[in-house]
Amino acid sequence: MPENNKIKENTPLEDQEKIKKKEDNDPNISPKEEVKEKPLEDQLKDTEEKLLRSLAEIENQRRRFEKEIKDAFEFGSYNFAKESLAILDNLERAKLAIKNDEKLKTNQDLDKFLENIVIIEKDLISIFEKNKIRKIETKGKKFDPNFHQAMSEIEDEKAEAGTILQEIQAGYMLGERLLRPALVGVAKKNEQNKGKKEEN
Repeated sequence: MPENNKIKENTPLEDQEKIKKKEDNDPNISPKEEVKEKPLEDQLKDTEEKLLRSLAEIENQRRRFEKEIKDAFEFGSYNFAKESLAILDNLERAKLAIKNDEKLKTNQDLDKFLENIVIIEKDLISIFEKNKIRKIETKGKKFDPNFHQAMSEIEDEKAEAGTILQEIQAGYMLGERLLRPALVGVAKKNEQNKGKKEEN
């Protein structure tokens, strides 16, 4: 066993490190690998690249946070808005029920009562619009599965197939996001009449 190794084995760790430092500084001992130091310009370029990468990462993170904050403001009230639509639905049902009630039809105050319901309904719609909640248009529109949900097919020779003929329940959007699809009745062609026309 070489003498150096014997010394290293029998000496404490701190002393081994001191011996190693002496060996490293000794010009007579040739190092196993020469460490070449990079030129100052290359070091500067590396530091500049690292800095640019860090700045780009910070900018990306800032944009992510801004988007998350915007989404939180825009869609934070999504569930509340969705459940609030039930109020509008109930007001609409109340109007229909009152108009169709035989006993109430003879009541002189019926029109005033309906007027008040309409005022409440308009106020609620106004609040919705201020908060970017808008009704989906359906009348005469072409069926779009992104915004409409077909509940029935209605035979109609005059209307083009796929045209919405009836709105069963209004649909709403919150900004660009679907809050609730509109439930609709869609036109379809009468197959028997279509067959007869083709025969003629």
